[in-house]
Amino acid sequence: MMLLKRVALVVLVGVTPCIYAEEAPKPLEPLSAELELGMISITGNTESSALKGKATVKQDFKEWKAKYQLDTLYKRGRSDEESDTKTIAHKLFLSAQSDYKLSRDNRSVFVYGSYTDDRFSGYEYQNTVSVGYSGRVFGDEFSYLDYSIGPGYSFSKTDEGKEDETAIVHLEVQYEYKISPNTTFQQSFSTDAAIQSHKNTSSKSETSISIKLRDDLSMKAAYSLAHNTQVLDENKKTDGTTSVIFAYTF
Repeated sequence: MMLLKRVALVVLVGVTPCIYAEEAPKPLEPLSAELELGMISITGNTESSALKGKATVKQDFKEWKAKYQLDTLYKRGRSDEESDTKTIAHKLFLSAQSDYKLSRDNRSVFVYGSYTDDRFSGYEYQNTVSVGYSGRVFGDEFSYLDYSIGPGYSFSKTDEGKEDETAIVHLEVQYEYKISPNTTFQQSFSTDAAIQSHKNTSSKSETSISIKLRDDLSMKAAYSLAHNTQVLDENKKTDGTTSVIFAYTF
């Protein structure tokens, strides 16, 4: 049953662009991608090292568009009382969204799927699928505000093997403002809000400023938050990550 759910998630998100691609004309932007990578090392009373990576791939055709994202964090550390370092954070997030365009003013219907593997959250995995409507609140040469909203379904499994499923509302908001030709501010927020109050609602946000060093290379300072309304064991509901990374665009 578990395997069937993962296969269904991949097929549901991946099949949509393939269907439209058969009839789609020459793409407006065949492929664009942004790769982010940063490493942090701390020594002294405590020793730790962290590696953070993120990849965002976009396709934009006349009738459909797609966005694929991978976000990962790996951290090891130890205190003075400990002799050996150990893994203290290991997170992996994957998502894919395909939009079929209804018009040229950024209105579309979408199919979305995500997979989360956080080794220290108490969950073996947390998955979501949803469908809905995407649009743009406003946009000009300096800024824009986009959103996606729709019903969906979430299913998860704890480290102890307990499975859970619930209906959700998926909401994602993306804001961007060009402060100058070389400086950009971005704010993103997403949530998978459970319909039932006793079920888990998972939310993420990222606030960042990027400075272009050259046409394809930027330095990016970001603060990310991840929040769960229901947590296992003694885990905290909110995790925060501050990072300074390099982003390569092509």
